Amino acid sequence: MTREDKRSLRRCLRAARRAVGAGERAAAARAIDRALARLGLPRPGTRIAAYLPFDGEIDPSLILRRARAQGCRIHVPVVTSLRHRRMRFMPLADDGRPAPTGAIAPRWLDLVLVPLVGFDAEGHRLGMGAALYDRHFAFLGLRRAWTRPRLLGLAFEVQRVPRLPVEAHDVPLWGIVTEHGIYGRAAGAR
Repeated sequence: MTREDKRSLRRCLRAARRAVGAGERAAAARAIDRALARLGLPRPGTRIAAYLPFDGEIDPSLILRRARAQGCRIHVPVVTSLRHRRMRFMPLADDGRPAPTGAIAPRWLDLVLVPLVGFDAEGHRLGMGAALYDRHFAFLGLRRAWTRPRLLGLAFEVQRVPRLPVEAHDVPLWGIVTEHGIYGRAAGAR
């Protein structure tokens, strides 16, 4: 797949994601939260990271509300330099914004809820194109015994494609959860 093919695919999938109606969007968020609860995620008292949604992404706020009630420490990614492809995981303050201090290194997270543009059933993810998550979680591919954090994509079913090309720097997700199912290795974790 060429770069232009990927750009075109991103445009189509982002448009499909934005086209999901408000009622369907809310129902999908509830279904995803229930699916995660059935998986026992997030586990009480763990360190999780979740994104603040934009551009039609699934809103993880139901999951975060449940996580906060279970004593989880919640962090959000903050891009500090797009040019240098850097981000930090900052604590989520009570007002719903990232706190200015207290960053945590990615390896100390237990669960990371990952936004995506597209995915396939094998756990491959198409992001926005900056490879921020791939760069920050590359260590997962270097150590066979390293099982944390689990990277779990949240998406609408309309974002699923039959197959995505895999590049050497791509870090596969542990799973993807949509309003219709669980994909990847997470599917066998029930």
